[in-house]
Amino acid sequence: MRAFSRFACIDWSGAVGEFPPGLALAEIGQSDPPRLIGPQRRWSRQAILDWLHDVADAQDDMLIGFDLSLGFPFLDHGCYFPGWADSPADARALWALIDGLCTADRHLAAGTFLVHPEARRHFRHAGGDVGDLFEGGIGRLRVVESHQRATKHANSWSCFNLVGAGQVGKSSLTGMRMMHRLGGRIPVWPFDPVPEKGPLIIEIYTSMAARAAGLPANTSKIRDADSLTTALAAFAAPAPALPHRLDDHATDALLTVAWLRAASRDAELWNPKLLTPDIAQREGWTFGVR
Repeated sequence: MRAFSRFACIDWSGAVGEFPPGLALAEIGQSDPPRLIGPQRRWSRQAILDWLHDVADAQDDMLIGFDLSLGFPFLDHGCYFPGWADSPADARALWALIDGLCTADRHLAAGTFLVHPEARRHFRHAGGDVGDLFEGGIGRLRVVESHQRATKHANSWSCFNLVGAGQVGKSSLTGMRMMHRLGGRIPVWPFDPVPEKGPLIIEIYTSMAARAAGLPANTSKIRDADSLTTALAAFAAPAPALPHRLDDHATDALLTVAWLRAASRDAELWNPKLLTPDIAQREGWTFGVR
């Protein structure tokens, strides 16, 4: 098991526009408090990608967690999109397909993919528009998502469901575009092995950090400094300097990066029992799920 000297957490967003309010980035070292970093204006998805290129250039010893899904369900049907001849064979081919179809979409958006005549059939869209191949209920789940729900690690949503405050499909699609454009410059676990040095990207869910900090399921969002300080104490992290206005995207990033520092030392989390090579290459895994 490898030790990292620094950690970062990105609360990601699939919202429309150049500067979606849901983007937040926090960093932490081995002993300092977590801190928010960012430009004068809000982050953009392109600015996050530029930041990743800088991290790759510097070969920073950093573990970077993204709050999104880096794969779609595959193992349940042996493919991502049953009935579509161009359904990709693995996650990286999926990222390339999405980015290739969305080259005209600005700000790393993925709207063109969702209106593609084959892709759209698999999703539940807003306004009661349900694709004929959407499987109903909460939608298809990856192996890790089914396991999360069964073990109550998290109340995972299907990437094929684009409706509701908890939907993760749009953020995951924009995140896959970003990963393709990163071009493999930073390894991504578990698609890649953990490198001996340099940065590494993993998938995380911020709600898992909230549960680990002792927050109940119905109050997993923090919007004040006192609650954040109490939650950070669960991970032996001192209170950070905070901006005048504190939203739940910032607190998600700050709390989760402190959790990530602690969780990364658990060897079992790097070797989940259900994670097979096939799952690793096609669906990926959420770090923190045993």
